[in-house]
Amino acid sequence: MSTAPTIEYSQRRLVQAMGRGALARCPACGQGAVFGRYLKVNSDCTACGLALHHHRADDAPPYFTMLILGHVLVPLTLILERAVSPPLWLHFSLWLPLTLILSVLILPRIKGALIGFQWAHRMHGFAGGAD
Repeated sequence: MSTAPTIEYSQRRLVQAMGRGALARCPACGQGAVFGRYLKVNSDCTACGLALHHHRADDAPPYFTMLILGHVLVPLTLILERAVSPPLWLHFSLWLPLTLILSVLILPRIKGALIGFQWAHRMHGFAGGAD
């Protein structure tokens, strides 16, 4: 027998929280900044005061970044190789900078979305009590 989620739990919408996190905003209010520096998470939201220090992103953001970029860049590399067969120097001068730039751009968005995911599911201290 399943029970309906409580009103309090349903107030934390997953897609909204992950979207706010991906925009580097607080998953609760959408106003305050999640990051103080590039990947350094603020201890508290600057707008609503939500404690962010207990998040547990760990190795998931780099893993998902590699997973996404690998599934995008490897097929593009193979398509270019099969279509034009360019010299190796062109591959290096195209794919290495593209990989670095996209990694730097995507990594904080994935980390922010993961923090939003944890907040929406009340994981790792986001429930307000002990885990």
